[in-house]
Amino acid sequence: MPRITKVYTRTGDDGTTGLGGGQRVRKDSLRIASFGTVDELNSMLGVAIAAGLHETLTSPLARIQNELFHLGSDLCILEEDKLRFKVPTIESRHVDALEALMDELSESLAPLENFVLPGGTIGAAHLHVARCIARRAERETIALSRDESVGAFVVQYLNRLSDALFVMARYENHIRGREDVLWDSRS
Repeated sequence: MPRITKVYTRTGDDGTTGLGGGQRVRKDSLRIASFGTVDELNSMLGVAIAAGLHETLTSPLARIQNELFHLGSDLCILEEDKLRFKVPTIESRHVDALEALMDELSESLAPLENFVLPGGTIGAAHLHVARCIARRAERETIALSRDESVGAFVVQYLNRLSDALFVMARYENHIRGREDVLWDSRS
């Protein structure tokens, strides 16, 4: 576990930052963008929880926030360095847990018959924003994976997480007695 005695180091003043294995990379690199967006996503989940989501969602979201730190670690350490450092990574069990959560929450939701617009309750709206951030993190990580190796389950997890956030947003509206906000294709 890292021990942080000072938040600032001044080592990034030249536009670079350190990866978990000690390499210095530009702050605008795809790798930094990828796990920076994962950090943004985690922060948005904190906002959603703070907005007062239904208790059914807060426990899974707390677990997901922790898993997003695993994902950040997975992206912060180069694949070849994972042999030297024992770091938390995203595994198939994390993807499976998201699928199980979606299956459980979907049992109480009506089947989709139209596209859903972001909105409804404030909590659901925050979850929709988080879903969009998860999709951006997925796109950035896919772009990174064209040039560099990433963890075997990172992209799959981000893909499943954005789906799970969509289901959670629908669930939050449902449990609060709000209808899904539907797209009106004829307006």
